[in-house]
Amino acid sequence: MGSDRISEISEAVLAFRDERDWAQFHTLRKLITSLNLEAAELLEHTQWLDDDEIERLARDPAGRQALGEECADVLLYLLLIAERAGIDLAAATWDKLASNAQRYPVALAHGSREKYTRLRKRAGTTGAD
Repeated sequence: MGSDRISEISEAVLAFRDERDWAQFHTLRKLITSLNLEAAELLEHTQWLDDDEIERLARDPAGRQALGEECADVLLYLLLIAERAGIDLAAATWDKLASNAQRYPVALAHGSREKYTRLRKRAGTTGAD
């Protein structure tokens, strides 16, 4: 999703909120709490399923719809948090990707699920290089 699409969605979310005069209720604490509750609803769809069952759920139109609705709820709250905190979400995401590229260079991380601290230790570097 390009940053222009993020902006477009964010503007629509803010308009939806403002038309209902809900900004008064949207403290950072309440928004962050709501984000986590929505993420838990996403988790609830897969809580007792194994990996294969989750993959089947995602391929099933009704399952995909349910997962999509919960993903959208998470995104809505994420956009509201970013706006309230003055975070440029697109810039923050690009910065985080650049940081992750430094932490997980392809030469060390390719095919590995280890955390960057273990990768560096195994490679004999500190990460300060």
